[in-house]
Amino acid sequence: MGWAVLLPLAYAIEHLLLIGTARLLGGYWLATATVSFDCLALAATGWVIGRLHRSAPLLGVLAFAATLAFCPFEPPLEMRLPWLVRLAEAALRDPDYFSPLASAAFQYLLLYGSLIVGALLSRSARPPLSITNQKLPVNDG
Repeated sequence: MGWAVLLPLAYAIEHLLLIGTARLLGGYWLATATVSFDCLALAATGWVIGRLHRSAPLLGVLAFAATLAFCPFEPPLEMRLPWLVRLAEAALRDPDYFSPLASAAFQYLLLYGSLIVGALLSRSARPPLSITNQKLPVNDG
């Protein structure tokens, strides 16, 4: 179900919003707007997954995140975990790769965090405590 929600959000709606945003704000804001819209799309996807897996929303979202990280085709979002691992290996050999690694790792943290936050927001709230439903102890003293 996660893919059924994410693909239309990422390819159709997000693409149209990015075109409008780039025209409105200018091209230099495109990278920031792209990451922002990706976070929103993943939060919405996490919310839907969490609503459908009420007993274990985090388990459902983590299973979807695993499919997203190792997607065999070009992912709709920039979330290629094998690429991040290769970048980390390159950073161990050459310190010039550390800055791009830190930037990419922070972006991945934002994206996967948005997915998890969406799942956590999908849980129904507990009913508020009420004093009318409680039996109060009676003091006979």
